[in-house]
Amino acid sequence: MIRPNLPTNIQKPLKQAVANSAFERLARLGYAAKGVVYFVVGFLAAQAAFGVGGKTTDTRGALETIVSQPFGKFLLSILTVGLIGYALWRLVETIYDPEHSGQARDTKHTAKRLGYGFSALAYGGLALTAVKLIIGSGKDSGNSTQDWTAKLLAQPFGQLLVGLVGVIVTGVGIYYLYEAYKCKFRGNFKLQEMSANEQTWAIRTGRFGIASRGVVFSIIGFFLIQAAHQSDPSQAKGLGEALATLAKQPFGPWILGLVALGLIAYGIYSLVEARYRKITNSNVRI
Repeated sequence: MIRPNLPTNIQKPLKQAVANSAFERLARLGYAAKGVVYFVVGFLAAQAAFGVGGKTTDTRGALETIVSQPFGKFLLSILTVGLIGYALWRLVETIYDPEHSGQARDTKHTAKRLGYGFSALAYGGLALTAVKLIIGSGKDSGNSTQDWTAKLLAQPFGQLLVGLVGVIVTGVGIYYLYEAYKCKFRGNFKLQEMSANEQTWAIRTGRFGIASRGVVFSIIGFFLIQAAHQSDPSQAKGLGEALATLAKQPFGPWILGLVALGLIAYGIYSLVEARYRKITNSNVRI
């Protein structure tokens, strides 16, 4: 992937800003914020599965739950800063490859950086949603997954585009399952700073959490492919609806409960990342 050719008078201050220790702390707060959001999604789904309240919802629903709690706006404000930090860090990873994770012309490497770009957009959008909830203008206006699917279907070659998105999302889900199986995320940690017990639990929660995320992504991708095949945006489902679909299957509460616990594990894993992940922002190449 080609890095942007920025003017010299912009390159230097940008590199200084990204390499600053404050930016690293912001990125770490971002991992923690992501962990809290997934923990809430998993916790609510687990409550629904075990019949003690709760509901199947998505990341937006998690933010709505947080803001409705005592001191909710204060808590959500902190999370918003973290979500912005995470989006910025993913953007830096997309453009500048601070971890030097592969050759610029390598297909796998390019796909990974494109994934970072989509993640930056997603979490930037989630941060914007959080801001709207804080100021009181974030009322739900419908199903966002079905809304953008409908807009995409209305474009030339819309069915092909939605189908391609579905294939990509399914592929991401399968890759998460592979990553969990191979424990490929282990190299992201500063293992020398972790005790043996911390390493063991980080790997256990990571494998369980990432695998659960892989299941959910695969379901979302499948329904996007269905929406493309039938040219029907109502077939598209987001995170909350994917979890609800699990609940409707044979042994649904058990399946939903297992995946929900996995999402809780992913939230804990993200909190571990906030503390121990390698963040090599000082290696930014501009």
